[in-house]
Amino acid sequence: MQIAQKLSGFTAGQADILRRAMGKKKRAELEKQKQNFIAGAVKNGISKDVAAGIFLKIEPFAEYGFNKSHAAAYAIISYQTAFLKTYYPKEFIAASMTMDISNQNKLNEFYEELRRLDINVVRPDINECFAEFKTDGKNFYYALGGIKAVGYEAISNIIKERENNGKFKSINDFVKRVNPKDINKLQLEGLVKAGAFDNMNVNRQSLFKSIPNFISKSKNIFENKTANQIDLFGEKNDEINEIIPDIEDWKFEERLSREFEAVGFFISDHPLNQFKDIFKDYEINDYQKFMSNDDITNTNIAVTLLKIQERKTSKGNSYAVLKLSDLTSVFELFIFSDLLELNREILKDGNSFILTVIKSYQNEDNRFKRVNVQKIASLKDLVNRPIKEVTFTIKSLEELNEISKFLSNEGETTIKIDMSNKEDNLSFELKNKRNLDRKALNLIRNKQISALIT
Repeated sequence: MQIAQKLSGFTAGQADILRRAMGKKKRAELEKQKQNFIAGAVKNGISKDVAAGIFLKIEPFAEYGFNKSHAAAYAIISYQTAFLKTYYPKEFIAASMTMDISNQNKLNEFYEELRRLDINVVRPDINECFAEFKTDGKNFYYALGGIKAVGYEAISNIIKERENNGKFKSINDFVKRVNPKDINKLQLEGLVKAGAFDNMNVNRQSLFKSIPNFISKSKNIFENKTANQIDLFGEKNDEINEIIPDIEDWKFEERLSREFEAVGFFISDHPLNQFKDIFKDYEINDYQKFMSNDDITNTNIAVTLLKIQERKTSKGNSYAVLKLSDLTSVFELFIFSDLLELNREILKDGNSFILTVIKSYQNEDNRFKRVNVQKIASLKDLVNRPIKEVTFTIKSLEELNEISKFLSNEGETTIKIDMSNKEDNLSFELKNKRNLDRKALNLIRNKQISALIT
């Protein structure tokens, strides 16, 4: 900035525009400023060639440049953080996550790193975890203050009560001991959805439906204490049990969907785990393996949709950015208008799919990879769809008898059997189609009998 002011007569404002053009890598604006710089220098008696040469020494900053003090500060911080992460990874990540405790996107990135480092994470638990992220050297405790809608100050007060007077023995004990000012509907919903009370009552839906009763009971107990009155019936565990409805818990997918709402990612389980039995049938690969292995140019990946954002191209065509999770990582892929319109009805947050993807390279050095989604199929539909044809490979009559136990009813599946032993190789097909679902097929496979869906 001083060079521009001294040599070319730039005002402080004009010099700052030049600085911004360089800092933002704005080539068109930089070219404009170059002409102004040379013209100003010529007016101050500097030859055009010398002025152009001076600007050429400044111009590389348009590509990338730091002043020395800035670069030195970054280098020191990089060294310090690299040292801490290398030798104190749990403590470093705990401090980093606490710094970003209200940013669930950042917490998700840190959680993926914890998984990569194989660090044991104690998921949200009202009796084990703390308001902030902590580690005891062995375990990493997820912060209750990192749960959506859970206030940091309020949960800190609840943790203080636990530390001063012992762990909460039951839901009843929790309701009796916490100050009603420290619990509200949204906060309790977040804790329940995240599974913070699972060690007291595993039925999250029944606890969720009981939250208004818990709040009312807590206020009643607190008011009686304030008035120095004794609630003769409030001391009984049975009373709390009576206000918790005896209803069925959320199904697997809804339970994880609610957990995702509260935590921002899946922490107790993953929706894809219920479909792992069919991964082999569809030759599923992890996304990371697909991206890192240059020999794999196309494959199927199993994913759960976390978020979908629709956008428009400059020509007005629709496309979508899909934030996805498989069993190893979280990543984003684009789909364009034809695939978006074809699958719009099933592209809902929390649904799981098989994507057929193809990988291409952007230049001759194979440096820039581009992934195109070719096909989207609902995993739930694939699991529930009747099996058209299956071939069993067996080695003995005992295995044939084992298979026959599952094929007694007629249905829509063509059954082929290959039998090979030391004497003969036989192949045959059952005359009538049989009823064979995924559950029965998995039971057969569990008996070490090979089955190939075709």
